[in-house]
Amino acid sequence: MIGTRGVPAAFGGFETAVEEVGRRLVDRGHAVTVYCRSRRSTPAPVPPDSMHLGMRLVHLPAARLGHLEALSHTALSVLHASTGARPDTAFVFNSANAPFVPLLRRRGIPTGVHVDGLEWKRDKWGGTARRYYRWAEQLSARCADALIADAPGIVDYYRAEFAIPTELIGYGTHLLQNPPATRLAELGLTPNGYHLVVARFEPENHVDVIIDGYRRSSAALPLVVVGSAPNPGAHARKITALAHDPRVRLLGKLWDQDQLDQLYAHSVSYLHGHSVGGTNPSLLRAMGARTAAIAWDVSFNRDVLGVYGAYFHDAATLAALIEDAELNPHHTQEVSEALQRRAASRYNWGHVTDGYEDLARRLVSGYSTQGLSPGRAARSRWKESDGARGQSTAARGTP
Repeated sequence: MIGTRGVPAAFGGFETAVEEVGRRLVDRGHAVTVYCRSRRSTPAPVPPDSMHLGMRLVHLPAARLGHLEALSHTALSVLHASTGARPDTAFVFNSANAPFVPLLRRRGIPTGVHVDGLEWKRDKWGGTARRYYRWAEQLSARCADALIADAPGIVDYYRAEFAIPTELIGYGTHLLQNPPATRLAELGLTPNGYHLVVARFEPENHVDVIIDGYRRSSAALPLVVVGSAPNPGAHARKITALAHDPRVRLLGKLWDQDQLDQLYAHSVSYLHGHSVGGTNPSLLRAMGARTAAIAWDVSFNRDVLGVYGAYFHDAATLAALIEDAELNPHHTQEVSEALQRRAASRYNWGHVTDGYEDLARRLVSGYSTQGLSPGRAARSRWKESDGARGQSTAARGTP
């Protein structure tokens, strides 16, 4: 497994997926190697007992050059994987790492790429980065043996844009049953006594709209905001200015996962403003914690929450939904229970592992989308226009 920060998972959705899927593949008798970013600036020998939950960890350095850090680490990881004992298959995470996939396939290693969301749509990227992500999407379609997406909307996008089948393999979440509330007092909070948002302060996550909507509401319970800005700037300053309301509490980053679990589990509602990407781990975490979710109205969030979600597209709509969550506690509780049941049935790490295991077996047996000649279709669609859409073909999914 290549292209993430590695495990133990402490950062994001990809790292969590690697840990949860990897440990289960080990339990099923597979040998799993995970490439991890070392904090050292030079390569260091990896002791033979460098293991985590049965997974072999290979630590390699990365250039501390901003956005190039991830690419430099993937380059070293692919070189390492290509020159040692040949693995049966490789999973590369993030389509941005697509330029290194041909090296793996040249070594005879069948490779699947988990393409993530539509990164080029994120406001934080400048023109050069957006063009790179668009090019990397095309390269993924042309070079990988299989593409993996975690949401139906991403599957549809690759099917339409590149006329290529894409594996639908979602994420999982953990179900919290009667979790304690002992850590809330440290934050001055009580169970069922606040609304919660957990997000980076980036434009596409709409934390500013959430705070604005909350301020417009007559909510009696405070709004707790967990997160911070990756880079200080105008957007972060806007959020700080909006938070000048005694009912809004900015907690900043929170790394204590037990405390974060309790925050999710004992909030009246979880407010989710993410508008770009596929299945979001924060939203699944809220569902697993049995918390009612109010989400930005996009297809990705509707795919996850279904009829049990409440949706907003501006501050005024959100204000009314927050007020309703407080005024109708019995309905809010019923929704939260329904969402946890939905999480249990649809977002199970065992089922996710089934998907990766099935795909790995097919790749080892010779399955490859390259036999479907997607490259020519991808190139022709790319030339039509930046937003062109091709004719739909059937997508191949996994349970």
